Amino acid sequence: MLAIVGGKGGCGKTTTLGLAGALGKTRRTVLAVDADFDMPDLYLLADVDSRPGLVAIENGTNVEDAAHPPPNLSGVEVVPAPQSVDETVHLPAALARLTDDADHVLVDCPAGAGPDAVTPLQVAEYALLVTTPDPASLRDTAKTAAMARTLGTPVVGCVLTRANNVPSGIERLLDCPVLVTVPAVGAPVLTHKQVVRAYDTLASTILTKHLWTLSKPSHLC
Repeated sequence: MLAIVGGKGGCGKTTTLGLAGALGKTRRTVLAVDADFDMPDLYLLADVDSRPGLVAIENGTNVEDAAHPPPNLSGVEVVPAPQSVDETVHLPAALARLTDDADHVLVDCPAGAGPDAVTPLQVAEYALLVTTPDPASLRDTAKTAAMARTLGTPVVGCVLTRANNVPSGIERLLDCPVLVTVPAVGAPVLTHKQVVRAYDTLASTILTKHLWTLSKPSHLC
């Protein structure tokens, strides 16, 4: 299970679906899970139904009945977040039910280093940082990275979005490699050739460097 985390909102969901689609093309099954309860709109970006989702899974619904295949992403299914404050979910229990239902589980996390971001990071095996080159975003992402490491969740690297190159000092600030840069493009973002190529590169890098095949940390529940 890989947590997609960043300091600022606005780029994590694109990275979650972009990486999911790239992994799906390698004949792997992928679950893209929305754990961002403040902005539970991964289903909109994926063009799938908003229900059922995590709430149904926690309540015993089979994963295959609560996950939705996006029309343009082969091998990928999306698990939406609760859509109302009246819908509550015990996130660790819901996420734990997903670990054996796909080759890869990607969890879109809330931005920042607040309490809502702690839970998915505690459950995930690894964390992937996402940030823009904006100084404020980088500072907040560095805090998120520090929180992940404090929780014992290894950071596999960073995705630098809305950028064509890696400015000096970013890898030192985040204490991890930048695995790929994703250029700023017009909508629709996920079908743009440069963006697709970037996420294909990211998937290949993660798989070929075995960044995601280490033993599960003992805190996984």
